[in-house]
Amino acid sequence: MTATQTIALDVMGGDHGAQVVLPGAELSLVRHPDTHYILFGDEAVIRKELALHRGLAGKCDIVHTDVAISMDAKPSQALRQGRWKSSMWKAIEAVRDGDAEAVISAGNTGALMAMSKFILKTLPEIKRPAIAAIWPTVQSECIVLDVGANVGADAGQLIDFSMMGAAMARALFSHDRPSVGLLNIGVEEIKGLEEVRKAAGALRESDPPFDFRGFVEGDDVGQGVVDVVVTEGFSGNIAIKTAEGTAKQIAEYLRAAMTRSLLARIGAVLAQGAFRALKEKMDPRLSNGGVFLGLNGIVIKSHGGTDATGFASAIDLGYDMARSGLVERLAVDIATFHAALNITKSAQ
Repeated sequence: MTATQTIALDVMGGDHGAQVVLPGAELSLVRHPDTHYILFGDEAVIRKELALHRGLAGKCDIVHTDVAISMDAKPSQALRQGRWKSSMWKAIEAVRDGDAEAVISAGNTGALMAMSKFILKTLPEIKRPAIAAIWPTVQSECIVLDVGANVGADAGQLIDFSMMGAAMARALFSHDRPSVGLLNIGVEEIKGLEEVRKAAGALRESDPPFDFRGFVEGDDVGQGVVDVVVTEGFSGNIAIKTAEGTAKQIAEYLRAAMTRSLLARIGAVLAQGAFRALKEKMDPRLSNGGVFLGLNGIVIKSHGGTDATGFASAIDLGYDMARSGLVERLAVDIATFHAALNITKSAQ
């Protein structure tokens, strides 16, 4: 019999709170009926919304909290005001205390990262966690990190990001030896920032537990050239938001073209199956959810403005990461690789 997966939900996070979180939880529950939720937030608000979602009956516990972290709060402000009392803080604590296997929040990204680091701590050898996102490609999917946790990264951090991304690819895609590339402005060894070149050199000289492919360019990401694309958070965040905007732009172009004339509308009706498949492939809601990698626990950040479908995708991701034993795999990979690096340095 399959063991129950308990997931903590920050019900008050995001632009829409309970009106998106609870219907999203109900959608995910259809796909994963062995899930149990702990709902953190204003109990009166939660119960009012729960009454509209009978599919969640018997699948939830409620923990009342008095404080909700605002979307524009600075991380330091959120730590001062939200410690011990906020829905976000309490939901993360549930993972630390072993009451939940993962926490999902659509709340303030900076506050979520600051609280997660404070409560869960980072894994040994990890200086900074990274946010990893799932990116649809023409092949299937790839993982991109960091997409916003860190502005800038040195060579050592880029190597750690590579390790973490590869561990996630093993857990999510079941690849024994996932391929990894460093995002750069060219594939030649002489191109790019010094820290990126240093990270590539160290990875080439070592024996990482993944297939290091060197540099990849921006147009390689969507082609699925590698399973994991590694960059620092500033460029990663711009890249993923540009991709999301481009997908919406193309969808608008198609919609306008298919309604421009009677003949176009007839063609759209005939091709509606193909357009439906294209819409699903390009729908950013179905790839919603960034994993905070490098922590002693699973934290998933949902887009703050997503709808129920998008939030359900974030819950699905948290479920899959918990089921795969992501944190345990990551800890072993990092410890093994850093030990090998130290031996190599000592021999030089």
